[in-house]
Amino acid sequence: MPKITFFNLPDDKRETLICAAKKEFARVPLYQASISNIIKDAKIPRGSFYQYFEDKEDAFFFLLANHVAAYKDYFVNSLQRYEGDIFEAMIDFYQVIITEEKENLQFLRNLFLNMTHRIENVFTTSFGETDMNENFKKISTLINHEMLNIKNEHELFHMMQIISSVTFHNIVKKFSGELTFEAALDNYKTQIHLLKKGFIS
Repeated sequence: MPKITFFNLPDDKRETLICAAKKEFARVPLYQASISNIIKDAKIPRGSFYQYFEDKEDAFFFLLANHVAAYKDYFVNSLQRYEGDIFEAMIDFYQVIITEEKENLQFLRNLFLNMTHRIENVFTTSFGETDMNENFKKISTLINHEMLNIKNEHELFHMMQIISSVTFHNIVKKFSGELTFEAALDNYKTQIHLLKKGFIS
């Protein structure tokens, strides 16, 4: 979490620093990122960087948290638009991720191709949870349970975990395989519709 001095910065200076950090993390993965490049682009002394963040991981996870918050809002709105159809909402969510603007897309590409357990846990809060906490329960209330062949919240939680795994796999495949938008979306839709139908007639 950034230090209080970061949040006390004037809006324009704070935005300049955020843009510089985003540019660096879009250029290379977290472990290769350079604080020197961030401060050079933001035009601040190295000492100032440490007045705002503990280290580069602190800056990275702040940016990631901002992405996650925006994606979570989008996913909630998508669930509402699709009247609780979790499968159509996930297809919509997937399309948004793979059609991000260039810099965000490169940031996500670096993120997914260099995934760690911590990054995965932060990102999955966009459309699910790593445990059955209050956030999961809030999302659960937006899902149309009547269209699902599930018995309880426990089964819903595990269904969401399966959908999350399929989604992550497809995002990684899109970024690593350099698939076209059409091919990636077709693959994902096929897998999601198979989950929606089930495998036993």
